[in-house]
Amino acid sequence: MQYEEAKKKFTSLFEHEMNDEQMRDFLLSVKLDANTSVTSIAAAAEVMRDHAVALPISDEMRLKALDIVGTGGDKIGSFNISSTVALLSASCGCSVAKHGSRSVTSKSGSADMFEALGVRLDLSVEQSARLLEETGFTFMFAQNHHPAMRFIMPVRKTIPDKTIFNILGPLTNPASVHKSMLGVFHKDFVPKMLEALELGGATAAMVVSSKEGMDEISISDITYTARLSNGTISEFEIDPANYGLQKAPLEAIVGGDAKENANILRSIFDGKATDAQRDIVLINTAAALMVDGIARDMQDGFEIAREAIANRRPQKKLKQIIEVSQKL
Repeated sequence: MQYEEAKKKFTSLFEHEMNDEQMRDFLLSVKLDANTSVTSIAAAAEVMRDHAVALPISDEMRLKALDIVGTGGDKIGSFNISSTVALLSASCGCSVAKHGSRSVTSKSGSADMFEALGVRLDLSVEQSARLLEETGFTFMFAQNHHPAMRFIMPVRKTIPDKTIFNILGPLTNPASVHKSMLGVFHKDFVPKMLEALELGGATAAMVVSSKEGMDEISISDITYTARLSNGTISEFEIDPANYGLQKAPLEAIVGGDAKENANILRSIFDGKATDAQRDIVLINTAAALMVDGIARDMQDGFEIAREAIANRRPQKKLKQIIEVSQKL
């Protein structure tokens, strides 16, 4: 499909101009595989953003805000790595506008864990914007921002295979952020997702997928990476061994339910976690800080993240976020 044609079809879908049978046929026609085009992905993401309830923040905040998010779907069962990275990054000075939902493929989605930590999920969009302005962090609960999905989701759930909706969430941030650290479950989508981000207005971004299919930077093997910086796209591999990290098996970063994952997060911030739990958060935070521009490079990002943990900054940031969210 050409871009405008794809936009027209997705607009018809989001404006509920299709009946259930037509919706199902259309979703089956945009299945997710190696042939899925950047055009379809970017057009679908633009339409979904246009139909979202936007976060009412200033243009200045929109330009500096960063999302740290994964597509999910890697079926590895890791703890909530991107959410932990998001909080650590916020404690290092990033303005993080995180977009997420409850669990779909794991025991604990980002919303589940933030709820377990004590962060309110029932904030209005205005309150979410105030939380970002006051604390440098907000969590945008997807169901509060994408009302059109309420009639698309039941049809989508009748389709056993992956569709384009399996990767749209990270591209449809309601804050329309210009910076993204994004993980995807298969390396084929790394360059496509980066190009879709750029078409959507991103100015700085990194898309990652590990050799084992994690939607994070791995500490078990290499990670395929594409980066947008200063208008230039580069593709490379990240090897944890290059940063002095001890490689660990995937089993070492497996999590559990929301309460267990919240406890893992707190143990990482308290310096009591396993080496593997700490290291996978550090390497992903280093990349996020580099995308944001706070760190010069990955090594600099590691040093900033380690120093933040040593000085208990993430605990203080989390306490502030919980307290402000409860008062709003």
